[in-house]
Amino acid sequence: MIHENLKNKVIVITGGGGVLCSAFAKDLADQGAKIAVLDLREEAAQVVVDEINAAGGTALAVGCNVLEAESLEAAKAKVTAELGTCDILINGAGGNSPLGTTTKETLELSDIAEKAEGVKTFFDLDAKGIEFVFNLNFLGTLLTTQCFAKDMVGKQGASILNVSSMNSYRPLTKIPAYSAAKAGLIGMTKALAKEDSGKGVIVNAVSPGSVSTSANPDIDFAAENELSHMGRTALSVLSVVIIGV
Repeated sequence: MIHENLKNKVIVITGGGGVLCSAFAKDLADQGAKIAVLDLREEAAQVVVDEINAAGGTALAVGCNVLEAESLEAAKAKVTAELGTCDILINGAGGNSPLGTTTKETLELSDIAEKAEGVKTFFDLDAKGIEFVFNLNFLGTLLTTQCFAKDMVGKQGASILNVSSMNSYRPLTKIPAYSAAKAGLIGMTKALAKEDSGKGVIVNAVSPGSVSTSANPDIDFAAENELSHMGRTALSVLSVVIIGV
């Protein structure tokens, strides 16, 4: 089904070179939208754009660091010059870090009393690693929204979609920093929805379940036709929740 309200809309997608957001980009391009695929790895964004353009769509690849205001402003200038001002912003850039991840699913008293080599518990998590995870998932979304949403205020049909995670509601084990950062993103979405209430911008968050990628191979198959333990756990909470006002 073609959604006419998406035709010719300029949609900016951060993290657009990844598995989930590249699918967003391709599906929205099929609706006739003009897609700006932003990614830290411009070559990954270009792969997605080449596929969209080859299928008759309109897309632009832009290398961008969502944690740097100058990079965001440069990306915005390029998108505006080639596609027009942003109508819909999808904040999909995010991720985790090993420095914010434990090695075991549950804490045991022996992990504290007898520190084993290679074991990292909640009490061993690195503050810099946790900061990186929060910056990437929370601050990156905030800075990107500050940059692009100024042109969206007062537009008809303008919308912001933040990509959170089911981990914000039912965290998987081993990833406390990621789960907390995504929960913070839900809070920011609600706050921004109220802030922009009556200004023409709809703000929502989508919370997908776990997606198997090169960044989280532990949720994939442990053996042929057999899910790993993490995969079974992920499927037990697999859902999509939309939050907004």
